[in-house]
Amino acid sequence: MAAVCGLSLTAAALRAVAPWARCRLLASSRGPQARRVASSSSLEAGDGQIHLTASCVQRLLEITEGSEFLRLEVEGGGCSGFQYKFSLDTVINPDDRVFEQGGARVVVDSDSLAFVKGAQVDFSQELIRSSFQVLNNPQAQQGCSCGSSFSIKL
Repeated sequence: MAAVCGLSLTAAALRAVAPWARCRLLASSRGPQARRVASSSSLEAGDGQIHLTASCVQRLLEITEGSEFLRLEVEGGGCSGFQYKFSLDTVINPDDRVFEQGGARVVVDSDSLAFVKGAQVDFSQELIRSSFQVLNNPQAQQGCSCGSSFSIKL
């Protein structure tokens, strides 16, 4: 198991990447799941959505197996006050919101969603690192240069 910038990855073989389709929001609960289709062009801060880029969808399809998904959490810490934490998970909790696009899933708990609603999750691959990142977060006032931490708008 390798850890890269707070992201825990399993050693998964690369799989064929399917083209991604429309973004669907699955409201997670203990009862039947409620579904509603979200417009992928809607990037409003108050829409309560997390938007996945094509590179994020592609990478998640490559590294996840079975019921695995990417969990995005916001924790106190980092050089700007709050930091993003990414991990692979298989358990969906009652207060989680599930964002699915083209078979790739990102799960955010309700407390963290308040800090990232309207943001984009991207996968960036550079010479010095490869990581999932939160881009265009309308709830963030400023971020650090590495993109791992941020301060919120008051």
